[in-house]
Amino acid sequence: MQFQKKYIPFIIGVAIAAGIFVGGKLNFTDAPDRLFSTNSKKDKLNRLIDYIDYEYVDEVNTDSIVDVTVNGILENLDPHSIYIPKEDMERVAENMKGDFVGIGVSFYPYKDSIAVIRAIKGGPSEKAGIKGGDRIIMADSDTLYGKHLNDENMVRKLKGPINSKVNLKVYRKGEPGLLSFTVKRSHIPIKSVDAVYMLTEKLGYIKINRFAESTYKEFKKGLSKLQKLGATELVLDLRDNPGGFLGVAEQIADEFLEKDKLILFTKNKRGQVEKSFATKRGAFEDGNVYVLINENSASASEIVAGALQDNDKGTIVGRRSYGKGLVQREMDLGDGSAVRLTVSRYYTPTGRSIQRPYRNGHKDYYDDYYTRLKSGELIDPEKIEVADSLKFKTPEGKIVYGGGGIIPDVFVPLDSAMHSELLTYLRGRISYFVFEELEKDRKAYEGVSRQDFIDTIEVKDALVFAFQDYLNIRTETEITFVAYHNEVKQYIKAALADQLFGEGAYEEVFNQNDMMIEEVIGLSGNE
Repeated sequence: MQFQKKYIPFIIGVAIAAGIFVGGKLNFTDAPDRLFSTNSKKDKLNRLIDYIDYEYVDEVNTDSIVDVTVNGILENLDPHSIYIPKEDMERVAENMKGDFVGIGVSFYPYKDSIAVIRAIKGGPSEKAGIKGGDRIIMADSDTLYGKHLNDENMVRKLKGPINSKVNLKVYRKGEPGLLSFTVKRSHIPIKSVDAVYMLTEKLGYIKINRFAESTYKEFKKGLSKLQKLGATELVLDLRDNPGGFLGVAEQIADEFLEKDKLILFTKNKRGQVEKSFATKRGAFEDGNVYVLINENSASASEIVAGALQDNDKGTIVGRRSYGKGLVQREMDLGDGSAVRLTVSRYYTPTGRSIQRPYRNGHKDYYDDYYTRLKSGELIDPEKIEVADSLKFKTPEGKIVYGGGGIIPDVFVPLDSAMHSELLTYLRGRISYFVFEELEKDRKAYEGVSRQDFIDTIEVKDALVFAFQDYLNIRTETEITFVAYHNEVKQYIKAALADQLFGEGAYEEVFNQNDMMIEEVIGLSGNE
C-alpha cells in the first residue's frame, strides 16, 4: 500500500525541524564499560522510576513516564535529536528503507471503507485486476469497513509476510455483487524519486522527495533513462526535500563531481574529522546541472547543493535552504525504541557550516519560515541576512556564506499567488473532490494516454465552480476563486493526473507553470 500526499511547505518545515535525520558515522572511542558505566545521574533516574513503580499511591504506567523523560532530555539538546517510540519504529524504518510488503494500492479511507485510488503499476493488485475506484470490503475473514476502522488498522490487515496470499472481497460500481480477488503480497516500493521526464530536447528533470536507502538506485535509473533520451543538462529538484541518509547524498553528489573532489567533511565533539571525496564513477560529470532548492530543502538536500556549489559545478536555483548541518545517528534503546542523537556537524567543501542557530529555543527554530516570510527574504534576495565573518570562496572565486542554509546562485521569489494560504488549504480537499468526480464516470478517461492527458486535456471552468460549491457545502464557507481560478484549475488537473496515472504525472502537470522551471529553461536556452 502506498500513500501519496502532497505536503504544504509549512508542514514540511515542521517535519524537518522535528528530526528528519542524516545518518552519520558513529565511532565511540571510549570502551563500552566506561561509556555506559553506572553513575549517580543514572542511579537517580532508575531509583525514581522504581519508587513510582513500587511505592506511589496509584497505579502508573511508568513506560509513559520514561518516554516523557527521554523527550524532556532531548528537548534540552538540539531540534534534531529525537526519540522514536517502539510503536513508530516499523513505520519510520519502512519509510527510510524504501519498500514494504503489501498488496500494492494507493487508497483513501473514504466513507468508512478503503477506496482504491489506483493499483500501483506492476504490483500484485494490478496483476490481480483491482482498479481505481474499487472498495476493498474484506481481507480474508476481516471486515474493512465501518467507523471503527482507522488507517493503522487498514494497513495492518492488508500487510503480511512476503509471498503470502490474501483473499479480497471488492465492491465495484456497476457490478451486481462483490468481486473476489486473490492477491499475493510482495515488496512494494515507497518511491523517493517522484518524477523523471524531459523538459526540453536537451534538459532532463528528476524530482527527489527524500534520501532513503533506495534513492540512489532510483536516481541512477532515472538519470540513465534521461541520458538515453538525449539529456545533456539536468534539473535536480530538491524543493521540499527534508533529507535522509548522508551516504545517499554523497553518492548522488558523486555523480556530478570529478574524482577526488571533496564532497563534505564531518567533525564530532572530539574534533575528529572525516572527509568524503568523489570517485571516478560519476555519470554526469560533463553535463550541466541545475539544483532547485527552497526554504524546506534540508539536510541531505543541502549536502548535495553545497557540494556542487562549492566545487563550482552547475547552478543552484531558488531560495535559501532550510539550514540543517547536524548529523544524527539512530541508536537502539533496547526495548524496541530508539533515539536519533546528533553526533557531529557537517561542513561543505569550502568549510561552511550551514546549520542555522537554535539558541533561542525550539519554537523560534520551528517558526523560522514565518520569520523569513515576514522579513521579506522569500521575495527579495537583498533581505537575506549574511555575516562577513562567515564568507567563503569557491575555487573559482565565487563568494558563498555559511551560518544558515545554502543561498542560491539564481534567486527565484516565492510565487505569492501559487503558495497563498488559500491554496495550501485547498490541496488535500482537491484530491478528495477529484476522486469523487472520477467516481461519477471513470470511463470518460478510458483510452486517454498519459501524455495526451498532460498535453491536451484542459480542465473546464465548470469543474472549478463545482469544486467551489463542493467546498462551500462541506465547510459552510463562502469561498470564491476569482483571483485564483487558473491556479485551482492547475491543481485539479495535477490531482486528476496523479489519480489516473501516477508515475510523476502530478509533477509534470504542476511544473508547466512553475516559476523555477521557467527560470531554468531560460538559463538553459541562453547557455
